[in-house]
Amino acid sequence: MGKDNNPRRAADNEAMAILRMLRTSPQKLNLVAGLIRGKKVDKALADLTFSKRRIAGDVKKCLQSAIANAENNHNLDVDSLIVAEAWVGKNLVMKRGRPRARGRFGKIMKPFSEITIKVRQTGESA
Repeated sequence: MGKDNNPRRAADNEAMAILRMLRTSPQKLNLVAGLIRGKKVDKALADLTFSKRRIAGDVKKCLQSAIANAENNHNLDVDSLIVAEAWVGKNLVMKRGRPRARGRFGKIMKPFSEITIKVRQTGESA
């Protein structure tokens, strides 16, 4: 007499991973997410490995987690996975400051963001 299971948020041929509290602005993170949208996962991993952006390593870690979820939890074929969706959201903003001239106070905003990556198995395999 327990609660019913929550329905899956992804389809049967999909798996996803969420990475929260990334110390970068959502705008910068979305540039890296746009780099991998719609690509095959091996190509996306290669692009993230050789990207010059600092946050690309964390996005790669999230993508690897989504691939592992697809393989281990949903029995999907890794060779036929594509990055179906990659979206970015805001998280908290740390507010800091710095004293300025004439008694004023300069605001320094330190934003955090989160990324969700969804991988999908396509019909063909490599």
